[in-house]
Amino acid sequence: MRDFVQRVVETLSVDDSKDRVSVVQYSRDPAVQFYLNTYTTKGEILDTVRGLRHKGGRPLNTGAALQYLRDNIFTASAGSRRLEGIPQVLILLSGGRSFDSVDAPSSALKQMGVLTFAIGSRGSDSRELQKISHEPSYALSVSEFTDLPSVQQQLQASVEAVVIDVTPETPTPTVDTAKKDVVFLLDGSDGTRTGFPAMRDFVERLVEKLNVGENKDRVSVVQFSREAEVHFYLNTYKTTDDIVDAVRGLRHRGGRPLNTGAALQYVRDNVFTNSSGSRRLQGVPQMLILLTGGRSFDNVDAPASALKQQGVVVIGIGTRTADSRELQKLSYEPSFALSVSEFTDLPSVQEQLSSAMGRVRPTTMTPTVTVVRQPSGRDVVFLLDGSDGTRTGFAAMRDFVQRVVETLSVDDSKDRVSVVQYSRDPAVQFYLNTYTTKGEILDTVRGLRHKGGRPLNTGAALQYLRDNIFTASAGSRRLEGIPQVLILLSGGRSFDSVDAPSSALKQMGVLTFAIGSRGSDSRELQKISHEPSYALSVSEFTDLPSVQQQLQASVEAVVIDVTPETPTPTVDTAKKDVVFLLDGSDGTRTGFPAMRDFVERLVEKLNVGENKDRVSVVQFSREAEVHFYLNTYKTTDDIVDAVRGLRHRGGRPLNTGAALQYVRDNVFTNSSGSRRLQGVPQMLILLTGGRSFDNVDAPASALKQQGVVVIGIGTRTADSRELQKLSYEPSFALSVSEFTDLPSVQEQLSSAMGRVRPTTMTPTVTVVRQPSGRDVVFLLDGSDGTRTGFAAMRDFVQRVVETLSVDDSKDRVSVVQYSRDPAVQFYLNTYTTKGEILDTVRGLRHKGGRPLNTGAALQYLRDNIFTASAGSRRLEGIPQVLILLSGGRSFDSVDAPSSALKQMGVLTFAIGSRGSDSRELQKISHEPSYALSVSEFTDLPSVQQQLQASVEAVVIDVTPETPTPTVDTAKKDVVFLLDGSDGTRTGFPAMRDFVERLVEKLNVGENKDRVSVVQFSREAEVHFYLNTYKTTDDIVDAVRGLRHRGGRPLNTGAALQYVRDNVFTNSSGSRRLQGVPQMLILLTGGRSFDNVDAPASALKQQGVVVIGIGTRTADSRELQKLSYEPSFALSVSEFTDLPSVQEQLSSAMGRVRPTTMTPTVTVVRQPSGRDVVFLLDGSDGTRTGFAAMRDFVQRVVETLSVDDSKDRVSVVQYSRDPAVQFYLNTYTTKGEILDTVRGLRHKGGRPLNTGAALQYLRDNIFTASAGSRRLEGIPQVLILLSGGRSFDSVDAPSSALKQMGVLTFAIGSRGSDSRELQKISHEPSYALSVSEFTDLPSVQQQLQASVEAVVIDVTPETPTPTVDTAKKDVVFLLDGSDGTRTGFPAMRDFVERLVEKLNVGENKDRVSVVQFSREAEVHFYLNTYKTTDDIVDAVRGLRHRGGRPLNTGAALQYVRDNVFTNSSGSRRLQGVPQMLILLTGGRSFDNVDAPASALKQQGVVVIGIGTRTADSRELQKLSYEPSFALSVSEFTDLPSVQEQLSSAMGRVRPTTMIPSVTVLVSADIE
Repeated sequence: MRDFVQRVVETLSVDDSKDRVSVVQYSRDPAVQFYLNTYTTKGEILDTVRGLRHKGGRPLNTGAALQYLRDNIFTASAGSRRLEGIPQVLILLSGGRSFDSVDAPSSALKQMGVLTFAIGSRGSDSRELQKISHEPSYALSVSEFTDLPSVQQQLQASVEAVVIDVTPETPTPTVDTAKKDVVFLLDGSDGTRTGFPAMRDFVERLVEKLNVGENKDRVSVVQFSREAEVHFYLNTYKTTDDIVDAVRGLRHRGGRPLNTGAALQYVRDNVFTNSSGSRRLQGVPQMLILLTGGRSFDNVDAPASALKQQGVVVIGIGTRTADSRELQKLSYEPSFALSVSEFTDLPSVQEQLSSAMGRVRPTTMTPTVTVVRQPSGRDVVFLLDGSDGTRTGFAAMRDFVQRVVETLSVDDSKDRVSVVQYSRDPAVQFYLNTYTTKGEILDTVRGLRHKGGRPLNTGAALQYLRDNIFTASAGSRRLEGIPQVLILLSGGRSFDSVDAPSSALKQMGVLTFAIGSRGSDSRELQKISHEPSYALSVSEFTDLPSVQQQLQASVEAVVIDVTPETPTPTVDTAKKDVVFLLDGSDGTRTGFPAMRDFVERLVEKLNVGENKDRVSVVQFSREAEVHFYLNTYKTTDDIVDAVRGLRHRGGRPLNTGAALQYVRDNVFTNSSGSRRLQGVPQMLILLTGGRSFDNVDAPASALKQQGVVVIGIGTRTADSRELQKLSYEPSFALSVSEFTDLPSVQEQLSSAMGRVRPTTMTPTVTVVRQPSGRDVVFLLDGSDGTRTGFAAMRDFVQRVVETLSVDDSKDRVSVVQYSRDPAVQFYLNTYTTKGEILDTVRGLRHKGGRPLNTGAALQYLRDNIFTASAGSRRLEGIPQVLILLSGGRSFDSVDAPSSALKQMGVLTFAIGSRGSDSRELQKISHEPSYALSVSEFTDLPSVQQQLQASVEAVVIDVTPETPTPTVDTAKKDVVFLLDGSDGTRTGFPAMRDFVERLVEKLNVGENKDRVSVVQFSREAEVHFYLNTYKTTDDIVDAVRGLRHRGGRPLNTGAALQYVRDNVFTNSSGSRRLQGVPQMLILLTGGRSFDNVDAPASALKQQGVVVIGIGTRTADSRELQKLSYEPSFALSVSEFTDLPSVQEQLSSAMGRVRPTTMTPTVTVVRQPSGRDVVFLLDGSDGTRTGFAAMRDFVQRVVETLSVDDSKDRVSVVQYSRDPAVQFYLNTYTTKGEILDTVRGLRHKGGRPLNTGAALQYLRDNIFTASAGSRRLEGIPQVLILLSGGRSFDSVDAPSSALKQMGVLTFAIGSRGSDSRELQKISHEPSYALSVSEFTDLPSVQQQLQASVEAVVIDVTPETPTPTVDTAKKDVVFLLDGSDGTRTGFPAMRDFVERLVEKLNVGENKDRVSVVQFSREAEVHFYLNTYKTTDDIVDAVRGLRHRGGRPLNTGAALQYVRDNVFTNSSGSRRLQGVPQMLILLTGGRSFDNVDAPASALKQQGVVVIGIGTRTADSRELQKLSYEPSFALSVSEFTDLPSVQEQLSSAMGRVRPTTMIPSVTVLVSADIE
């Protein structure tokens, strides 16, 4: 069968996007091998078909498989082009009789216009095959599948003759009242088993009363319980008899619960549709008759309403066990709800039903669109006992997990799944956010291996889940209100206690089901479960299927109540909030037990209680970690227990400053239990054993300002001055010799604590005159988690904008959307009218993506939006307002960027939904009361009033940073840029000393000289900014602490760009705008790996004076180029000689004069766009780096102008063969491109054929049909990311791309060949390199600068009328198939001798060589080589390709389309003779007629030379004239025809070509 599929595929035209192929294998269930849109090349399809494995399984459900194809394969999303009128062909290979019925699905496929061929073997049922086939003659038969070749010709002829009339589905305005579409929806749940025969009889009698026919009444029957199942559609049967037969054959399904709502939704979406036979759009009345015996388990409101809106008349008939109010609600009107006592009484309502049906009138339908909020899903975690005791049962557990996962809704992002296996310790198999598709989860579950080990610690495993799985970072959506479900499968009694962790999970709201086998402890399982009835039991794990139904019903019924935490306003003076901050660094390992005991004794003295004393403990070293918050524990015993359990963390260095900042921002807050705002005293007790590595001044001062009383206790290794500085007052700094001496200060500590008094906090209100406007920035969470809420966010932005004064230039607005990265929708200065802003906001599309990096987005706003160039008027004193709408917790830290925005004076309001972290929002907001919350984004209107009132009351005292006209010559801003690459390791101390001596000569001060130091290698890193330190001593200390970074390569260009964008800026302390001289002193020991021209020029334009100092290994010309003037480039032999240039440097610095800066505005004509193609190495070698490549592509695309039709983007991935991800004309918006790029999967495969991929781009991507605008003069840019050396040659295709004018940038990793990359690139400097693909961001700046500087002179290809007869274009087409392996050397020699006879030259003879078998491959083009020697060398290097079959027709077509073209060097349009010399050793597998004729029409002279195994008639047919078909016995006899060939070539005369113009008139039919 597999071979047959291959042979049929061989005959199809896949590579030119004509034919598409899908393969599905089935037994009990169908399994898609690949979809119609999975592969775009014949090679990929054939590779996959060759690798197909037999599925196995029984019974054979052909009916279900055909139904599956109808619903899932012949659909647009799976690649079907049915709606575009492309014929749909199904070839079924079946070896047996179907176990289920094929009638309805076969009929449904025919109605869809699918042309089905059914091929069976002797085990098949020939009548069944005829029923399935499009017509009986399309049912073919073989005795064994090995005989399939015998029917291939017959099949192919039929397929090729196919023309299908696809009637488009358009509503016709005429209405015929004498017909209706009637759907019966039958309750097939467990409760109707006895009544089902009566239902069936009732339907049968009703059908007999109808006037059935294609243009009369149509009938469908659907049965439902948990899910709905169609028995037949409205277009399945066309006669009363057929329908009655089908109804008599109905069998009761059974199942529970009864989901009537889902069934109503199902018939609306799948039965009352055009393709299922509904004539609703033609105005035919639509009726649904529901027969039900119970109350629905799910909600019927929305689907019932949707059916009514669609004009479907619902008649509900229920028994006494149904819910009469529910029936009235879902019926078309209350009188259409009928009732019987039992189903056997149905005949009693027949008259009422007929009356209701008679009142239905046809309507001309206007299609309506109803938006229903999707339910939000569940997070399901499986905890599997993998201990020694479950070895035999593990396979059954694994199967059970698979069956449960099958029932979940993973693919539409509703449900998430995690699996953890445990014995002594737990092991995560995958997290809740690891996989996003059911297929990935099932693949992983199938591959699970039993863990083994003992004892069984169920308690520890439950605790692990609480701390590591049911968390936002692991993908849990608990904080968004999504139900959390845990399913435990345990085969034994736990060795440890399960009490505390079980209780903790229940408190978190996790719904636990525990399933045990006979080895388990049933009481323990009940204790673990959410409630005792959720503890299920089987005797062996192989019996798990018996409890699956019960488990599923319970899981589906889950609703969890989450109570919000609200603060209380009362103040009681007899209480305090005490935080212990413990030094857990490496230096306190031995002293930590003594610290722990000290804290324990102190806690025992406190009066702990919710309304009394509260306690928190935090441990720190490099970073701080909270052990518990002020509101975690409410009793002394709980706190003492927690303290006793503290473990020393370790780590270095000791960052006390960062820890103080951390407790201020994260512990002394309302949400963490601090009662500071109620006036309760706040105390921090710090225990430390060393000097802080970072600065404690600012955070200590901030704590004091907040009223926190800090008591610092240090050992003799601590710094006593530092302790006094950070303590509330010097007497609160206590000292001990060792931590074991802590009891000696207990009395002093108690005395200090006793002096603390409560303070009543009065919030201050300042009322100030309204300023003349505001700059308002909206930052919108566009991550995957806000897809459903995005429309509500958009509406909210519109409503707020409506209230602003934009049109009179008071208010300005910007909108930024973000997920992993931010994307600016528009800047503060993009629009000047409210109308423009509202239009753009209405058109916003959800960005998508994850994770949610709120920190990075806030940083981005600081650097790129709240800036003068983006329209911010902050420096003019205009209030800056940021409104953040976020639906989740940030994946990265928001601390530093939030603080930076506050320092800039930005007033931030943060609005979150239930998925957000309220503490994080308070941290981001200007003050905690500015953090607002809604349960869903649809509730945003409820906070609008509150937000507006706050925004309007805003007055910010911004001291505007305006340039003052007075200039003080006695100051300058000096930045040192130090080469920290691998090559300067030994010289770095000398650089450091040199900087130190220079600083000591400066007059440092806030209003005098300012200094910054930056170190760089591959990337730049700021050690401190111009406004970080204000004294010479502080700067000298910082310089002495500098450490060499190391790294390579040395990217000086990127570093210069970095200091320009990030250091010589207002916010970093530069006073350039006030006219203060700006100086950059560069110390470097090598030549830059990247280009320095553009960034050096940009610094000069900005007025920065660059002084470059290099050693003898630096490049002196480069230094002169980047220095302010050549005399500012200084040179030393080694860095130790730096003192020798100190005088020169001082002289240069002395010549710098202050300038009053006038900002200049340069207007540059925007280029009309670029076509940018990314070629990504998807071979086996880049598997780990592929995610980084994908991110890089996203970041570059973010910088392009796609949405205004300037830039176009295409992505191609390659390994052995290239695969187009999308063309230049596939997408027209940046959002679509980014969505597709995010979803890219690594291709895999080997070897890496970069040459073939470049060739492919030339022939298939940089073409007008693929969206390239090259011929319109638009620059063509190719960005190659390659992780290895090419297996094939890149010479010819690289050269061909350059000749076409494509600007190629090649970026390689350490596995690449740098010479190869330089050869591929437009010029060597366009070859960039990173050590790993994760370092791609380091070259982005450089790449972007080069791309933006691109202007390409595209000379249009116009035919010139002059003709020179002394030249020709000769193409050799060589048969490289399996049959010519031995003769290939003789072909090669023959070509070589011929070339030596030609007069090769650019304006003389040109030569190209192409080899072919299944496909054609160009060795070199007509314009690749310009001398005889080069061509002869290339010919000698030809290698036989091999392959089969021999497709001569395709090869002729290929050379016509890709070689005899202007861009490949053909001079056909100039009248130069075109010759093709074909050498072949066999008969073509495909047809040569059309391509041979096309070449002749184009004026190409074909000379065919064949061996005795070739087909002489075929050769004559494809040659220019019969006498041009030459013949030899073997290829070794080729010299014997040389004379004939020369004679034929001599008869060829040049022709003056007149290009013909065809005018196509396109008729767009509305």
